Amino acid sequence: MSVVPSSLLPASAVPAFRGRIGRDVRSGHYAVPHRYRLHLAPSGPGCLSIALTHGLLGLDDTLPLTVLPGTPDMPDGGYAALRPLYEASAHLYRGPAAAPVLSDGWTGRIVSTHVPDILRDLALRFRGDGPDLLPEEHRGEIEAIADLCERSVNRAAQRAGELGLDGDAAHHDPLGVLFAALGSLERRLTGRPYVLGDGPTAADVQVWVTLVRLDTVHRWHLDAAAMDRVAGHPALWAYAQRLAARPEFARHLDIDAMLLRHLADCRGHEAAGAGIRLVDWSGATG
Repeated sequence: MSVVPSSLLPASAVPAFRGRIGRDVRSGHYAVPHRYRLHLAPSGPGCLSIALTHGLLGLDDTLPLTVLPGTPDMPDGGYAALRPLYEASAHLYRGPAAAPVLSDGWTGRIVSTHVPDILRDLALRFRGDGPDLLPEEHRGEIEAIADLCERSVNRAAQRAGELGLDGDAAHHDPLGVLFAALGSLERRLTGRPYVLGDGPTAADVQVWVTLVRLDTVHRWHLDAAAMDRVAGHPALWAYAQRLAARPEFARHLDIDAMLLRHLADCRGHEAAGAGIRLVDWSGATG
């Protein structure tokens, strides 16, 4: 496992614990039931993605999950409950004890805090009889979709908010990127139930979490005209609503907690489109 010492990081940064789950006992960390635990705050997108993957794979009995409060309870943005794990895993650790954490019950230490690694290890090492969320023939496509969601939806919507909607044309560039990405996803989901075909994959986890954030968080940064264009993707939003009705997706979705967490960190401008809601998520949160 590699750890960036906290002494080499800014006070606000979190050291990257990058242990991996290997194939067998020779790797040190290998997949056995009840050895590991996930500590998640699903109000954050990375933790929500891990929680969805955990649910799709049916890992409740194999890999226990601890759900943390939506808002961190420490002034530095960390969780008091995770402090002992961080301090046991990094000498003289002084940064925030942030989620997510994959911990090892045998050693009492952290295996990983890195979302992409945790997602990959869940899908490849803990899968069991669950669905194949990372089919070999689609891995390149799954990575491309994840990049599209992060760069062209999440970052573009956030950037539009940071630039403001006060008549300055600067915000039109990130909005153009956003609409192009949504159009690409709309075409993928027209006539098929999931992003890559007939069954869920890691791409669906990424796309669904991205749509949740767009409709519940980033919409606060977009005006009514922009939100009307976002709404003009019927296959995309029907897909979002359909997955929201599945227990694996609904179980850890807490819209109020997501909004509270976002408002604590928000640096964008609230705009006229804030009142437009594209999906009724109430069935997913109750």
